[in-house]
Amino acid sequence: MATLKYWLWLATRRPLRPTDAFRLLEQFGTPEALYFADRGEYELSGVSAQCRASLEDKNLDCAERILADCERLGVRVLTLQDAGYPERLRQIYDPPCVLYVKGRLFAFDEEVAVGVVGSRNPSEYGKHMAGRLGLDLARSGALVVSGIAQGLDAAALRGALSGGGSVVSVLGGGVDVIYPPQHRWLYEDVAAAGALISEYPPGTGIEGWHFPVRNRIISGLSVGVAVVEAAERSGALITARAALDQDREVFAFPGPADAPMSRGTNRLIQRGEAKLILSAWDILSEFETRFPGRLGRPEPLSKEAEAQRLEAGMEEKEPPAVPSGVGKTVDKEKERAYITLKDQPELFTDDERDILLALGESSMRTDDLVEAVQIPARRVSSALTMLQLRGYVEELSGRRFESTVLLKTD
Repeated sequence: MATLKYWLWLATRRPLRPTDAFRLLEQFGTPEALYFADRGEYELSGVSAQCRASLEDKNLDCAERILADCERLGVRVLTLQDAGYPERLRQIYDPPCVLYVKGRLFAFDEEVAVGVVGSRNPSEYGKHMAGRLGLDLARSGALVVSGIAQGLDAAALRGALSGGGSVVSVLGGGVDVIYPPQHRWLYEDVAAAGALISEYPPGTGIEGWHFPVRNRIISGLSVGVAVVEAAERSGALITARAALDQDREVFAFPGPADAPMSRGTNRLIQRGEAKLILSAWDILSEFETRFPGRLGRPEPLSKEAEAQRLEAGMEEKEPPAVPSGVGKTVDKEKERAYITLKDQPELFTDDERDILLALGESSMRTDDLVEAVQIPARRVSSALTMLQLRGYVEELSGRRFESTVLLKTD
């Protein structure tokens, strides 16, 4: 903890850029050595006068405050020296000195992490393709990495959540700062099923310039980046450029030649900078041999099942919609509906089905569910998040969960 405060001190020096901090660490060895260096040593470092003035400010109050905020909010701090810091991110030109993580700590170097980016003002085609891509990547075992802005970032994340997969959002502010405000539920779902990550400390507000800087982390954590839909001038193209500079694979969906939102993606394909894709497996086939055993080829969903999952994922925590044709209430205390599994076998994943059957008419804690269904806690947590998102499970006080429907297996 004593060493960590020097990392936070270094990460908050302004206007020191990540490349400057990285170079100083190569010269001085550790943030602590840099902190205790004198003015003469700073003058020999080659950084600007403004950066040297910032380094000469030895006040640690800000670092101590960040540490207290992280402890209060349950936020992990990863530094460049930590074993858990992703090696693939460490190897980029300008890695962040510090990462703030809320949620799970992924072994990114072992994950088939795919960045999914696109327009904030997409067409209906773009929203559908982003949601379907997120869904299919998640069902195949990939980790979806994106921002969390309105538009295609959110569509891809919701699609991945509807596939029962893990997701990571890299933010342009602190992990406790929700932007846009209407995505509060999505923030909570991402933190529960995956992780929120930022290089900015908790409480940092949103600034426009944060987003293009943030984009290098999305691509840096990923083995490849898919651009779903982008205009000729788009933040998604900044991410694609960062991915190319980092020697990552870039993929893009084609669109109509005269569609403004497809001009950027079509140009990427035309210039040979992106591989044209039509499905998730056009991406994953590039990494199947590189990550043996990490990916699977699930049975395709029917058009109806896919549409139902994506439609549920697009909603912001609306009350559950009972599927058509299954509307019989059975409980006078709390109205529930029967769902006959043989009539809609693709409505739930195997994990979701087992959890709903275990819950029945009772409420259970996560640990009790893990014991009851004999499924790893990570998968139980992911399935519960998806069932909540689709409205089939409610969380009660005391972290207990209750089903809003009753399953019939015959």
